[in-house]
Amino acid sequence: MEIANHWLELWENGELSDEVIADRVGELVASRDGARGFFVVSLAGDSALMDRLPEALVLQLRMAGEAVVDLTARNLAMSTAMAQHHGRSGDSEQQDKSLRVQRRCRDLLRGLEPGAVKQRLETLLAATGGQGEDVAFLKRWGYDEEQKQAIAAAVHSVAT
Repeated sequence: MEIANHWLELWENGELSDEVIADRVGELVASRDGARGFFVVSLAGDSALMDRLPEALVLQLRMAGEAVVDLTARNLAMSTAMAQHHGRSGDSEQQDKSLRVQRRCRDLLRGLEPGAVKQRLETLLAATGGQGEDVAFLKRWGYDEEQKQAIAAAVHSVAT
């Protein structure tokens, strides 16, 4: 996470080009831990990288394959559920941050390999209805029916 944060700062300051940050991110997302660290920092942080989504970055993330699709889909689900949670508790600042992560995930999923995204999101969508592999994932986080409905809506929003 420290490395990803440092690179994002350099990119924000104009010290790294889109192509160089993309190459470095490509190295990070080659491992599951590296990908997790990158996504924690880039999706939830204040850097504009995931808002701009430079083409070179999208290509690197696309080449990383299904692991990136999986992490992005899971982050879509978690940020959506957390936005619901924060909305209920009246914490609009945290709700806005969760909605920003949700938007970033949605936008990134639209740029990744369509077949892998479709398959992964269909699995997640099935779980919101109580079926399939992701049921355990949703249950582990204790998401209620309203949160599952919001996750289903977020999944559908990727296609629109």
